[in-house]
Amino acid sequence: MSLAAVIMFALFAGVCAIGVPIGFAMIAAGLVYLILIGGDLGLVAAQGINGLFSSFILLAVPLFIFAAEVMTASNISDRLLQFVMMVIGRVRGGLGYVNIAVSIIFAGMSGSALADAAGPGKLMIDMMTRNGRYSRGFAGALTAASSTIGPIIPPSIPMVIYGAISGTSIGALFLAGIVPGLMMGLALSIQVFIVARRRNFPVEEAAPLTGVRRTTLRATPALMLPVLLLGGIYSGAVTPTEAAAVAAAYALLLAFVYREMSLRSLYRTLLASARATAIVAITVVGALFINYVVASEQIPNALGEWITSLGLSPMMFLLLVSALFLILGAFLDTLLMLLVMVPILMPSVRALGVDPVHFGVVVVVDMMIGLITPPYGELLFLISGVARIPLAELIRESWAFILTLVIALLAIALLPDVVLFIPRSAGYAN
Repeated sequence: MSLAAVIMFALFAGVCAIGVPIGFAMIAAGLVYLILIGGDLGLVAAQGINGLFSSFILLAVPLFIFAAEVMTASNISDRLLQFVMMVIGRVRGGLGYVNIAVSIIFAGMSGSALADAAGPGKLMIDMMTRNGRYSRGFAGALTAASSTIGPIIPPSIPMVIYGAISGTSIGALFLAGIVPGLMMGLALSIQVFIVARRRNFPVEEAAPLTGVRRTTLRATPALMLPVLLLGGIYSGAVTPTEAAAVAAAYALLLAFVYREMSLRSLYRTLLASARATAIVAITVVGALFINYVVASEQIPNALGEWITSLGLSPMMFLLLVSALFLILGAFLDTLLMLLVMVPILMPSVRALGVDPVHFGVVVVVDMMIGLITPPYGELLFLISGVARIPLAELIRESWAFILTLVIALLAIALLPDVVLFIPRSAGYAN
């Protein structure tokens, strides 16, 4: 690696340390690299524009962001919450199970952990902490942990980005995320079962039978979104990008049919979606140039040769990478790790014969756990802000959930056949 590249990475780390957004930090570091080597400064723009416009699949990202913003701004999540509460809320610690179930259902609509936490997650925290039934720290930590399921069960914004930069089938990634997402939900449910009895959590009142039909009918249109989304992709009717457009249009239609969105709230939703998309786009542009430098310096090839020389088995490599991402996730932005680390590691993945779909699922699960891992934990900061829960309380309760999710991650990494069973049944072959 050249001195210019070393200076670039050092500058990037230093600029990030003073609070500059990740995307701008990467672009600034890239410009310094070009100056040091006497290169054309226009390369930064060229790499970014070519990368963004040559990948049609990346268009799914703003569409899924918009769908998530619509469902958060409207009361679609309220209807889902009432339905799930009616079905599984009548046991000890029932609201804990409802929290997890709502995240799993909402995951089939938004593909975003942050949207899950900000929308139905906030509602769940309010319900759980009302009248002191659950502690604020436990409710917030469980909400953060269950929100990590969002980008695992399809659709998934991180999986779309992973597929775009690694050349992996988006449809296969979506299918491969179903079982791991359910495994994470099961692991969290077991933990809630144990804690509910240890802390004597309350039993919720049974829903009146007269309201069952009405609650079910109110929730059915929202519950149809994952069916339309996945059915369209796997029937071949639409591509993943077109499916994202269908999801956005259907969510918007529901919001107006339910009369939960005005033109003013639609404007605010479009503005929020544009801002979120701009953040992602700037980060992608910066990462594309950093990846250009990494490829020019032949870092992936050198790393691949070094890993191959260690004689690691595919499973040992997967476990080491999982540990690496868990550590990095406590300090770095998830999108940064996905955009920079994955291209560096992909040559080793191919050389060792690791299935790229299985690798992608493991990496995304790793990054989601990073969202609740102190000190960086974006979900912890988000929930602390929207629910006004002291960060110290959240962190104290979050460690048990982190351990539970790490155990689920180990099972996902060690059982590739379980993860790949559904995509293989649908015709996927590495």
